[in-house]
Amino acid sequence: MASMASPSTSSELAVVGAIFNFSGKKPDYLGVQKGQPALALCPATKNCISTSESVSDLTHYTPPWNYNSGRKKPVSREVAMEELLEVIKSSKPDKFTPRIVEKKDDYVRVEYQSPILGFVDDVEFWFPPGMDSTVEYRSASRLGNFDFDYNRKRIKALRQELEKKGWASQDSF
Repeated sequence: MASMASPSTSSELAVVGAIFNFSGKKPDYLGVQKGQPALALCPATKNCISTSESVSDLTHYTPPWNYNSGRKKPVSREVAMEELLEVIKSSKPDKFTPRIVEKKDDYVRVEYQSPILGFVDDVEFWFPPGMDSTVEYRSASRLGNFDFDYNRKRIKALRQELEKKGWASQDSF
């Protein structure tokens, strides 16, 4: 009697993910906050990083980017936004699929979906008003308490691609 091959583990996990909907609900607090404009702070969980956090919060803080720091000839905010969108669309640093779900002149929100189980991370980029070429960002998992540093690694990989275009972190991480 011939034995039948069992389905692959990843296929089984994909079915479980579809049944239980691991994408989570989009948080209500995404976007630039009113009052003192900034991106939202991270929850107490270890699956979020943000430029809005205190520098002393080593779990959540990550430094902003500057899109003109490494250039001989500065570029406009519009050009920098196009560079950011190009890098988002062309890279999958963690094999998560990026989907740009909101874009304004100074703000972009991307949903990154995991290839297995369909977990979703919300990643935001904000170009604050002013002339200092700064880009603030926040990357957070919708579900769970720990993300194996996926958000930090993703942001670092995006930054490294942007560095090829003249961007730089305002500090190292």
